[in-house]
Amino acid sequence: MMILYNILARLLDYPVQGLKDHMDEIRTAIANEPEISDEESQAIEPFLKHLAQSELMELEKAYVQTFDMVPEHSLHLTHHLFGDDRGRGPALVDLGEHYNGMGLKAKEGELPDYLPLILEYVSTLEEIEVQIFLADAAKVLTVIAANLEKSHSRYAPLLRLVERRGLRMRMAS
Repeated sequence: MMILYNILARLLDYPVQGLKDHMDEIRTAIANEPEISDEESQAIEPFLKHLAQSELMELEKAYVQTFDMVPEHSLHLTHHLFGDDRGRGPALVDLGEHYNGMGLKAKEGELPDYLPLILEYVSTLEEIEVQIFLADAAKVLTVIAANLEKSHSRYAPLLRLVERRGLRMRMAS
């Protein structure tokens, strides 16, 4: 299991009180997981500090303003590939069927291309499977991360971690 992807799935999802309640466990998991490099840990820490110091309502508002109000920041990956084009529907159906075949279910009302759901899924895969699964998403992740950096978003380093992991895996193969 690739715990970094599971942690990033939680951090990139809509903020909930449970996330704030489990900050110590997240930090412990990061510190104790040999697969997470010091560089990755250091990239996550400022975000964790911000989460711990912020009120939940402030976090929720910032999340909505970042991801729901700015289409260029959307965490729905097929949006960046297809926009509102007809090709998006079949891509979503295929991804949803893939998840169902693997026993994973999206939250009620959530589309299967939502990055936190994708990260949750890939956290259950072996490295080579992650590499294959995320290969198609690499360019989209790069675009989203760049857009978030232009906006000075606290979420940008988290996207860059996913992007770097995918690139590192591709180079290693």
